[in-house]
Amino acid sequence: MHWQSESPELWAFLESLDPGEILSGTVAAIERFGVFVALDDGPDHPTLPGVGFIVIPELSWRHFDAPTEVVEVGQRVACEFLQFDTYNAEARLSLKALQPDPLRAFADRTEVGQELRGTVDRVMPFGVFVDIGDGLVGLVPFEGIRIDGGQISGRAVAGAADAFPTCGEISVVVTAIERPQRRVRLALPRSPSPLQSR
Repeated sequence: MHWQSESPELWAFLESLDPGEILSGTVAAIERFGVFVALDDGPDHPTLPGVGFIVIPELSWRHFDAPTEVVEVGQRVACEFLQFDTYNAEARLSLKALQPDPLRAFADRTEVGQELRGTVDRVMPFGVFVDIGDGLVGLVPFEGIRIDGGQISGRAVAGAADAFPTCGEISVVVTAIERPQRRVRLALPRSPSPLQSR
């Protein structure tokens, strides 16, 4: 569709927006690939639920499994305008741009080598994701550890899922905070202690 000729009012509105501008609206539809927002000041979109669109990574700084954990249909939102998507004739928006970044606050108050308590979020073949609070999840890689009766030592990995029950509490040490990649790397303490159930 040639949006410029088919929907001149919509095209003119989108061209008038500046990156960084704050737009408000209502969540019109939630899909697995993103969220449509009906903007207060914009015209209706001829084929989509809303002129504004938030891709999944722009919904929140925090870890989530589904967009419905962040927003719901009918919710009022304020977003930052990122760019004009000329292919779909929509305003690409960011909800998280207007929220404080929890990783920045974590990095400011935490040092590499610091020991923390966390909760096992999920166990993967390559390591354990640990919820360390404020919506942040760090990774304890399985490289170089062995699991023996709930204690960690050695080099090989066996019985990982049993040794790291989901929602079980665990002590971890921060080994790296990678701001550009938004990653927190963790390790188990040198003197392992049995896992505790919450």
